[in-house]
Amino acid sequence: MAYRVLGRAGPAQPRRARRLLFAFTLSLSCTYLCYSLLCCCDDLGQSRLLGAPRCLRGPGAGGQKLLPKSRPCDPPGPTPSAPGAPSALAAAAAAASAPRLPAANHSGSARMGTKRLPQALIVGVKKGGTRAVLEFIRVHPDVRALGTEPHFFDRNYGRGLDWYRSLMPRTLESQITLEKTPSYFVTQEAPRRIFNMSRDTKLIVVVRNPVTRAISDYTQTLSKKPDIPTFEGLSFRNRTLGQVDVSWSAIRIGMYALHLESWLRYFPLAQIHFVSGERLITDPAGELGRVQDFLGIKRFITDKHFYFNKTKGFPCLRKTESSLLPRCLGKSKGRTHVQIDPEVIDQLREFYRPYNIKFYETVGQDFRWE
Repeated sequence: MAYRVLGRAGPAQPRRARRLLFAFTLSLSCTYLCYSLLCCCDDLGQSRLLGAPRCLRGPGAGGQKLLPKSRPCDPPGPTPSAPGAPSALAAAAAAASAPRLPAANHSGSARMGTKRLPQALIVGVKKGGTRAVLEFIRVHPDVRALGTEPHFFDRNYGRGLDWYRSLMPRTLESQITLEKTPSYFVTQEAPRRIFNMSRDTKLIVVVRNPVTRAISDYTQTLSKKPDIPTFEGLSFRNRTLGQVDVSWSAIRIGMYALHLESWLRYFPLAQIHFVSGERLITDPAGELGRVQDFLGIKRFITDKHFYFNKTKGFPCLRKTESSLLPRCLGKSKGRTHVQIDPEVIDQLREFYRPYNIKFYETVGQDFRWE
């Protein structure tokens, strides 16, 4: 009786066990298949079981945190559909692994420098020695100067500061940009215009005995216009009465104290440096040393840079590593002055005396022109 009971129940138990075993086996197979797909293949269906090492995915890999020992992924090869052309994934991988470059400097490379508005100006005076100061100071490695006279603050102001800047040489951050236009000193609008550009601009004024300066000015004009009146005729409205014609520019430029008043309305005296045209000839290194101090740069230019040219009658620059020949100012410099009646010279000295004294007192220097 017991056998029959077991015989009836026997067939149901193996079927239930087989179903449970089949379900368990199926579940395990699916789990293994999913695990294989996740762990053994990359995004392109390539097997990692073939010995390919794991790699560091770029930003396009879902932003997952990766093992620190992983290496950057090599960019995949070209796709079959476009032979030789990198795929989007390859471009992304290359971009991710490429080094970042610094932003471009559109105003000039770091090596070449940039064009800047000048921090210093040689504003005067004509026939005082401005060209010599410019050529001498250009020897300094921390100074870059415009060779020509732009006449921006007197004749070309309407062109604008961008035009003015475009004329300047390229300079590094450590260098000073400099330009020279001697007519600025006697231009009424120049101080205000320069102040509007930058109130920190440093100003250099090269002055010379006003009588000698006037004769030099006349000598230069005579070389270009041989038919002009005599120096005596241009200097006086009435020579007998000693009335000097201050409307003649050669005379008016030498009234330094008068012109300086316009500059002191905008710039403190400490921001203006005066160079002696006479000492520039007898002691160029000393005068350039003070110019370098004023500009706040090292005293690089010294006695070793100069020699005295007896033919021209003024100092010249010795040859340097970058120049095979000594550098002297051009033929227009050092002309022999026109001979002037000594009485005319004495009259002009008397005329300039009060202006000179006031100038000495204002700038705190005695230039000994009397």
